Amino acid sequence: MVDEFGGKERYIVTFKRKDRRKDKEADKAEILQQSVGPRLNFVDVGAAVAGFAPPDDPEGLVALDINDFDRPTVFAALTPGEAGVLSRDPNIESVEPDGKIYALDIVPQEMLFGGGVFGGMEGPRFAADGPSAQADVTPWGISRVKAPQCWDATKGKGIYVAVLDTGIWPHNDLSGNLLGGISFVPGESWVDGNGHGTHVAGTIAAAMNGFGVVGVAPSAYLYAIKVLSNGGSGQWSWLMSGLYWMRTHYGCTFDVANMSLGAASAPSAVESYVNYAAENTLLVCAAGNSGGPVGYPAKYAKCMAVSALKSDNTIAPWSCRGPEVELCAPGVDILSTLPGNSYGTLSGTSMASPHVAGAAALCRGTHRGLDMDHIRNILNSTANDLGNPGKDDLYGYGLVDCNGATFWRTCG
Repeated sequence: MVDEFGGKERYIVTFKRKDRRKDKEADKAEILQQSVGPRLNFVDVGAAVAGFAPPDDPEGLVALDINDFDRPTVFAALTPGEAGVLSRDPNIESVEPDGKIYALDIVPQEMLFGGGVFGGMEGPRFAADGPSAQADVTPWGISRVKAPQCWDATKGKGIYVAVLDTGIWPHNDLSGNLLGGISFVPGESWVDGNGHGTHVAGTIAAAMNGFGVVGVAPSAYLYAIKVLSNGGSGQWSWLMSGLYWMRTHYGCTFDVANMSLGAASAPSAVESYVNYAAENTLLVCAAGNSGGPVGYPAKYAKCMAVSALKSDNTIAPWSCRGPEVELCAPGVDILSTLPGNSYGTLSGTSMASPHVAGAAALCRGTHRGLDMDHIRNILNSTANDLGNPGKDDLYGYGLVDCNGATFWRTCG
């Protein structure tokens, strides 16, 4: 792991539940501080309000605190010596190195097949003149997943979609749908300074407003949960904080969350946060862009892994594949929103995943009495089969079909 703070590295410190600790009366922050030299600034993730962003932390003195009985965790920068002492503390379950996660639009061509790169960044290609100012442009992916056939019945109004990404820029084409955001990236607000999260958000819910582009669910509500920096990378601990906050935020219940991010491996503590968030929310994830096995968090059972298609309905060569893939969606040359009220194209499983997140919002719009596990099953059962008959490692159950899912009806 990269040394970021002069001898310190980021760690995930998971405590035993308070009723199982040796020191039952001591707070976990107090226990941690006993083994750490400088005084830390503990930030209660669950108490963070909309618009929150952690302070800039060049010396690694801010510790994000999950103050939860069942999953007591602190994310902090420690020296290897401090981590070693904590790992032997009888009050602590585990001490794991934190790790990097990345936005999953494709890396430059020369890096795709030789370096084992899981994800990466390539600058978007900006539309020369932008979409028409007089009419909504329907990008090819929106048509391919049959979203327009649903809009007379539902545009996703009243459905809440969280975008865990680089943030969202307040684009004119997202006006009315973007409710706000929160950041878990030190020193950065939730407003997107990269472009990735804004592009993802536009595919999900760019508004039907007479200009620009239109998203899969053009009336769904969007909320930015910033867990990747403006540079396009982040920490697993930032994602875990975002998932926890999303699950415990009582301003609304998020129906769907899109995670167009990941890495080839993950600390063991991450899965419990994924499972907790999935109790209320359908988690839709990019499969990855190395052309190899599905990465994390998409690999987890509680996440829907999405692979990327080219315009001829064949798998993109760089799209990750494996038994975890559930659905596929358009992911090459996808036109969407970018900061500065601009538009441009990006490619990657990052671009495929929000098509499925938008489809889930539409399906939820006509099946509000069903929980999100049922919505997930409907999306899978109504997909258009591609590749080998039945579910396969490239296409999963097939190309997501908004029309089939939105108008699905139970028998009897």
